[in-house]
Amino acid sequence: MQQIIIRNHKLRKGEKMEKIILSYQIFGRKLHEAPIILVNHALTGNSNVIGENGWWNEFIGEKGTVNPQNYTILCFNIPGNGFENKENVIENYKDFTVYDIADFFWYGIDYLNINKIFAAIGSSLGGAITWEMAVQRKDKIDKIIPIATDWKATDWIIAHVLLQDYILNNSKNPISDARIHGMLLYRTPKSLRMKFNRALQNEKQFLFQIESWLNHHGEKLEKRFSLSSYKLMNHLLKTIDITEGRGSFLQVASKIRSEIHFVAIDTDRFFPAEETREDFENLKKIKENVFYHEIKSIHGHDAFLIEYEQLNYLLKPLFNV
Repeated sequence: MQQIIIRNHKLRKGEKMEKIILSYQIFGRKLHEAPIILVNHALTGNSNVIGENGWWNEFIGEKGTVNPQNYTILCFNIPGNGFENKENVIENYKDFTVYDIADFFWYGIDYLNINKIFAAIGSSLGGAITWEMAVQRKDKIDKIIPIATDWKATDWIIAHVLLQDYILNNSKNPISDARIHGMLLYRTPKSLRMKFNRALQNEKQFLFQIESWLNHHGEKLEKRFSLSSYKLMNHLLKTIDITEGRGSFLQVASKIRSEIHFVAIDTDRFFPAEETREDFENLKKIKENVFYHEIKSIHGHDAFLIEYEQLNYLLKPLFNV
């Protein structure tokens, strides 16, 4: 884990931060020896993309789509996510936006003397950051691959961010309870039925397996996530909007020079595929290098972490070197 210190940085809303810790990890080839893949992590993710406890080993690896022998893989931690540094706490979370996170990442890229990104890949919240980065510097990324995400916070997202914020600020077990609610957004009724089918975990206590599973996920996140971190990451979802102060989606996205590869999940209840398809259909009328890929799954939003065979099949042609 390496760190870059950003000092006296002004946020988009005007707040001045005396110190921001931007931590990052690099995998694969040494920096400046190979094309660079930037991976932007999701809400509960981190920079530990591959290797021991790597959360995307099935996608990035010798048998996956991105072979570390051919690329340099760079991943920043969203400042305040608390990974490997519990002291890196941000309490004024409502002052931060996705715009600021993208700005921090570009600061880090400049610091590392990187002139060009071969591909920027982001899933969920990370995909929204990828959109924002492409807008901030329209010619610095060859390909952007936003997965299971959107360029905007929909009313649906804003509503759930509000509910999560209420849980995080009012519950007796805020992280665990918020995670349980979140898991129900990330999966589908059919996915849960296939996994559990109303089976009991403990007959005497009348505890269902679905209840045990949800409690486990809540407790697991509570052990590795601070309350301040979860509040920040949840809030960032509400601030997704590449059009703010810039014009319409088509006006903004058409100026991005990168190839744009939309990746949606047909059963995603968090970032619905139909909205992604609509954006793609409209954008391809005025921009040539725009492509659409869709994962078919019963698992909903979390399919980008489950359906690796499909993800690899869809995206591998983009990384043949």
